Parts: sequence; C-alpha cells; structure tokens
Amino acid sequence: MHRQRFCLDTSAFTEPSVRKALGLESITELTNKIIDLIAQARVKLNISCHIPYPSVYNELIGFLENEGCPRDIIVKVDTWLVKKTPNRYEIKLPSEIFYEYIKDLRERINKGLRIGEEYIIKSSNMVYDLTKKHPEMKKEEIINKVLTKNISSFRNKYREALRVGTLDSAPDLDVLLLAKELDAAVVASDGGIEKWAQRLGLRFVNAADFPFMLEEYLKHKI
Repeated sequence: MHRQRFCLDTSAFTEPSVRKALGLESITELTNKIIDLIAQARVKLNISCHIPYPSVYNELIGFLENEGCPRDIIVKVDTWLVKKTPNRYEIKLPSEIFYEYIKDLRERINKGLRIGEEYIIKSSNMVYDLTKKHPEMKKEEIINKVLTKNISSFRNKYREALRVGTLDSAPDLDVLLLAKELDAAVVASDGGIEKWAQRLGLRFVNAADFPFMLEEYLKHKI
C-alpha cells in the first residue's frame, strides 16, 4: 500500500477559515490541534507530514513565537513534523515548467508597469486639479493628499498583478520541490502553490480541508 505523505506550507497552520470552523482564536491553538491530529495519523495510519527546512519551518516558528507560543507546543511541532531540506540539485523538473513560469512572470511585470503608468498619470492629474482649484494649498499638502488617496489602491493592484496566483517566495518553491521529491501531497491555501502543484502533477489539498481530512481518515481506521 502506498504510504500517505503530505508536505505542508505555513498556510496549513494559519488558515483563518479553519480557526473559525474549529472555534479557535490563534495560530498557536490551531497548530496544536493540527499537530495532535498529525501525531494520531502517524501512529495509527503511518501517515507522515513533512515541512521544508529551514524556510517554511522558520516561518511557522516565527508566527508561533510572535504569539508567545508555549514551549511544549513547539516541541510537538519538532516531534511530529518531519523537517527536511529539498534536494534541489537532484530533483528533476520539466523545462516546460520553467518556460511557463518565465512567460507568466514577464506578463505580470508588464501588467505591473501598466498599473504604475496608470497611477502616475492619475496622480499627476489630481495634483494639477488641486493646484488649480486650491492655489492656497502648499505643494506638500497637495502631494500628501494625492498619495494618501492613491498609494494604498496602487499597492493592492500592483501586489495582485505580480504576486497573486504565482510563486513569489523561496518557501513556496521549497514546498513544491519537497513534495515532488517525496511524491507527497501539497497542503496549502496559496493560489500560486496550487497552480504550480497542478502543473507539476502533484496532489493538492486545500489547507481549509486538511484537518478535517485527517479526522475522516482516523474515523475509518480499521
């Protein structure tokens, strides 16, 4: 029988919808709950859960330490999650994947440039209009007023253009590489990881479903 393996992204422990569904308030509480399920699945069903080390592991520990997580929960994380660095020199990926990624990245950069140009023109017009309508206003006031109105909107659109639905960090890539190396399912709530997991032919489990999947496995243990 094929052994079940899962490779976990940080979002497996931070997904807000899971906290809400389980009536938990903090990442620490959710991590404790999920680690308990992982421990039972390991002992009873021989299911193993892996986390890329040090990239994703350090992200998770950082979240827990910021919440003042008790030491015993961190010990549980170290005990039941298998920490492993992806063998980046040996894992083979199709060249088509790199071609698709570069093509996607170039399209995103071009979209980001267009958004930047749009906001430059928009801000320039707003400065001009305010200068005409309120000649008494100081230059610094006008600039601050325009930036206050536009910069948050620009950041959101720019971030969506460049980051949503793609790989934008080394930990994201490590999750995919380790899953590929171990023939494991990817557990995440990140759209970019899901998209590229599909490209690589990897099984994907939404982080919002993962703890309930483990509970279902455990319910049907013979």
